[in-house]
Amino acid sequence: KAVKLNPDLFINLGDNIYGDTRDMNVLKNKYEKLASKTEFQELKKSTTILSVWDDHDFGENDKGRHYPFKKESKEIFMNFWEVPQDSERRTHEGIYGSEYVKLGDKTLQIIMLDTRTFRDDLLKNEPKNSAYKNDYVPYTKKDSTILGKKQWKWLENELSKKADIRIIASSLQFGHEYNGYESWTNMPHEQTKFVKLIKKTKANGVIFISGDVHWGEISKMNTKNTYPLYDVTSSGITQTWTSTESNKNRIGDVIIQNNIGLIEIFYKDKEPVIKLNLFDKNGIVSNHDFLLSKITFN
Repeated sequence: KAVKLNPDLFINLGDNIYGDTRDMNVLKNKYEKLASKTEFQELKKSTTILSVWDDHDFGENDKGRHYPFKKESKEIFMNFWEVPQDSERRTHEGIYGSEYVKLGDKTLQIIMLDTRTFRDDLLKNEPKNSAYKNDYVPYTKKDSTILGKKQWKWLENELSKKADIRIIASSLQFGHEYNGYESWTNMPHEQTKFVKLIKKTKANGVIFISGDVHWGEISKMNTKNTYPLYDVTSSGITQTWTSTESNKNRIGDVIIQNNIGLIEIFYKDKEPVIKLNLFDKNGIVSNHDFLLSKITFN
């Protein structure tokens, strides 16, 4: 389906394989299994592919900075996804980095975040607190991080650069309602920090894309400091889930069946239009359109 949509760029948002191992040979073999898939080969031939990781290709379920083989796992990741040897992504700890695409007189910036290498452990919902649901409760203290100091500093620098549209690839959901699973809502102080950073840098055109949860949805987060922050969640491309969670920020339908996301940027229009789409095998299931000016600081 992704190949038929003829995208200029395809971004994998993590859990690209289910590695879940401390044996790097097992990890390599699972990547090789992905490489052998006809569908993957067709996608690779048809477009440029970028990737970030989530827990299962990082190494272990829900794991963060305490995973002991993150350096070795990164090396395998970089090589499999053919990240150029001179890429900034190879010069520092973690897989974060950015790419720029020219769209006529517009500039698209793609920011790829690493939500694993530096992330502190989450707070487990144990014993089960009836005020919360599912696995985790949010931090109330600001003594934890998702991105870590160096990545935050890098992100501020990136958001300060000139761009008209910015797609932020985060393996974890950003703009949705807290649901007790992994997401930026586990560390609300980090989520708030991100919103304030967008305001501080006057970064126009931010759109989040995310995965992880095994369903698809489009979220719209209204903030006090910025224009609305959209988050297009597409998950999973090969797995069907049986249940979803509530999300007061959701626009349109939630998709349980296999899905992919497509962002269309009509930059040649006098007033550029952004179209957010979620597809299943039969076509568009959820979509939302708006003018680029709606996600721009006045």
